[in-house]
Amino acid sequence: MAIRKKRSRTFLSLLALGLIAATLAALYWPRAVMVDMGEVSRGPLQVTIDEEGRTRVHDAYVLSTPVAGRLMRVRVDPGDTVEKNQTIVAQMRPTSPTVLDVRTREQARAAVHAAEAALRLAQAELNAAQADYDLAQSDLDRTSKLEARGTVSEAALDRARTAARAAEARLATARAAIAIRRAELENARAQLIGFEDIEPGTPVDNGYSDEIPLFAPIDGRILRVIQQSETTLPAGTPILEIGDIENDLEIVAELISSDAVQVSPGDRVLIEDWGRPEALMGEVARVDPFGVTKYSALGVEEQRVNVVIRFTDPPEARPTLGHGYRVEVRIVVWEEDSVLRVPASALFRVGTDWAVFRVEEGTASLRRVEIGHNNGSAAEVLDGLDEGDTVVLYPSAALSDGAKVRQRRIE
Repeated sequence: MAIRKKRSRTFLSLLALGLIAATLAALYWPRAVMVDMGEVSRGPLQVTIDEEGRTRVHDAYVLSTPVAGRLMRVRVDPGDTVEKNQTIVAQMRPTSPTVLDVRTREQARAAVHAAEAALRLAQAELNAAQADYDLAQSDLDRTSKLEARGTVSEAALDRARTAARAAEARLATARAAIAIRRAELENARAQLIGFEDIEPGTPVDNGYSDEIPLFAPIDGRILRVIQQSETTLPAGTPILEIGDIENDLEIVAELISSDAVQVSPGDRVLIEDWGRPEALMGEVARVDPFGVTKYSALGVEEQRVNVVIRFTDPPEARPTLGHGYRVEVRIVVWEEDSVLRVPASALFRVGTDWAVFRVEEGTASLRRVEIGHNNGSAAEVLDGLDEGDTVVLYPSAALSDGAKVRQRRIE
């Protein structure tokens, strides 16, 4: 009986030890790590420089006041279609005469009196010149007859001719002085014209300010109205801006200088996020040769370079896109139709080399690879992987070479 109890205690002890060992083994036995996996495939790959851009009309015309005057209220609105030299976009009137103060008026009157006196003096000088001319002509006729008879010498005749020509010149000078004095008198009288000289009830534009129509300089649309209300403006003041949105629209993107050096005129451009799901096509027209210092939203100083992009799609593909709109541009700096590519999220650094974890029969194997072009989403594989290989995506620091892995399932 005692032997049987002893065997029972031994058996229970061994059973308890076995259960403990099995529990510990289950707890500490290596398990497969749950990971995301991707596949090495062959297909197209392109490297792009992505940046925000703004649309603009390349040749925008700013219509300004041709003379100082009063601008009438502008009746056109942004978006209105205009025709070159046909559509009147604005009208203005020259500035009305100003009110003269007492001193200015008296000075103008004195100038008129002086001009009148100068004109009378010029007329007196004209009369004297006319008399001298008549006398010189009479002397010339008399001397000519006497010289023909041999009574006077030929030298006397020459002196008479010279005197006649001099008298004629003085007469012409006196007549020119008359014209000058009359012009000075008209100018002096014009200084007396003031706003109070207009009769009550007479329209201001009668005899003083005719309306000047301003025509559209090009075929296009009104981009913006700078000055719409009726007001008095000096010459050269901008009124409105006109541009050809359909045929002259382009995009300007400010690239970081290190990205701009990779861009060349003629590079293909994808234009996205412009308001519709389909992308528009374009090409780089110009890369500015100078950079401008700007600050990012975080206050970081950057050198930005303007890149001008022209649309290659017809205007019908973007009927609602206008001047000053925001778009996203993707400038293609490299692309191939068929390359061996691996997801960029599978790559990590081992020293100075790129590496991935290749999955072979449920085991992660560290594999060094040679990478070519990388666009941040996929990378070109030059060596180290084959098409169809499975790699670990987003490998954690805890994953090691030879570790068991299993595909994570998304429920």
